[in-house]
Amino acid sequence: MWEQIQSNRRKTAVLVVGMAALLFVLGYVIAEAYVPGAGFMGLAVAGGLWAVLTLIAFAQGDHIVLALSGAREIEKEDHTELFNVVEEMTIASGLGKMPRVYLVPDEAMNAFAVGRNKDKAAVAVTAGLLGNLDRDELQGVVAHELGHVVNRDVLLMTMLSVLLGTIVMTSEIFLRSLRFGAGRARYSGRGRGKGGGQGAAIVMVLALILAILAPLFAQLIYFAVSRRREYLADASSAVFTRYPEGLASALHKLGRGVVPVERASKATAAMYIVNPFAKASLTSWTSTHPPVADRIKVLRSLGGTATFPAYQQAWKNELGKKRGPLPASAMQDTAHGGAVRAAAVSAAAKGPREQARQVGDLLRDLNQFVFLPCVCGLRLKLPPAYPHESIECPRCHRTLRVPVAELAAAQVAEAELSGELGRAAQIPLATPRTGATPAADAPQTIRRKPGEWMTFQCTCGRLRTLSPAVAATQVTCPSCGRVTRLV
Repeated sequence: MWEQIQSNRRKTAVLVVGMAALLFVLGYVIAEAYVPGAGFMGLAVAGGLWAVLTLIAFAQGDHIVLALSGAREIEKEDHTELFNVVEEMTIASGLGKMPRVYLVPDEAMNAFAVGRNKDKAAVAVTAGLLGNLDRDELQGVVAHELGHVVNRDVLLMTMLSVLLGTIVMTSEIFLRSLRFGAGRARYSGRGRGKGGGQGAAIVMVLALILAILAPLFAQLIYFAVSRRREYLADASSAVFTRYPEGLASALHKLGRGVVPVERASKATAAMYIVNPFAKASLTSWTSTHPPVADRIKVLRSLGGTATFPAYQQAWKNELGKKRGPLPASAMQDTAHGGAVRAAAVSAAAKGPREQARQVGDLLRDLNQFVFLPCVCGLRLKLPPAYPHESIECPRCHRTLRVPVAELAAAQVAEAELSGELGRAAQIPLATPRTGATPAADAPQTIRRKPGEWMTFQCTCGRLRTLSPAVAATQVTCPSCGRVTRLV
């Protein structure tokens, strides 16, 4: 695997240098079109813009992508099965450090990974994915994303996306300047000798052609690399899980999805496991992902062996091509893979409705909903901004007290006493997750009833809801880090 990583690094350097050369040529020609002799100045400006964007992407790229997708970090008690799967695949892939886990509140089925290295990695899955896949399928998807991290694909795609974005931005600025008349004076020939106007026109036409074609060439390179990396991640998933049918079945479900990822963009599309838009590109040249049907066909033709050489041979046999997508160094990897295992049989397997209900409850918990159980068995789900102190159960008509309303009323009363009623309207009902360090205060203890949902308030003010499935003896507040013991 180390040789494979080294091979990916060399390819990363070649591709980044190639696209950087395209950017520098574009900057040089555009500057010459505006001011003869200023080509090197344009080259410096283009290089400086790329350097700044690269530093930003390298330092905060993962946070930016997660924020753009609306992903929310979750803890183990939020979804134990997902965390267990990520832990298992972390061990199988040899990463060493478990990535952070995020949930995207979107009904579409998809997933992606971010992070410039294995120590800064994160895996994000959509709510639709959690609600529709069984454990083997979820394991295959998570292994695919960790394969991207192991193979350094995340860093590669981040660097290429920054270069692509810089090329597109430079071309767009130039074309817009022409649209609004900024380039008219370049054809007048003022300040030039005889023939200067004709030479300027030729340079301007060359710059115009390059400004149109450069983004297209850069996108083709970006898409081609993305498609090749997807095959390598599929192979990694089959090798890590030793159950290629898990990913194949997941891809079958994802391929039938007609709901696009709401907050996906062209800049982040290549990072998802399948195309995040409802309709894929019409041709393979302009697609960010290889055809799902081809990926499934290769995975299901592996037979009884899940290794990189087996995947390479299956890819050649099924797609009828001589050269496979895996690097030659991967063929020498004997530390991973082996015989295909049997499907996992779980006694605690949940049906589709129960899965969807559990994911819905998780989303409501992340959004600070309150789960209010009634003695008749009905469980009410109230938004954090619910304004009343009590609510009537629609089944048995009992009156139930609402913890959120009590908390809000206490905050308003305290603000009135201190003469800060104007600020009280801005007091949040719960503190957002900030990754704060654990507080030094002694842990609080909460007594819970077995088999029941429970909502309690941390001493920092955050409301937490625990489902009956949570078997932990303590939970950690994601806002202040304070530990609450459950007895």
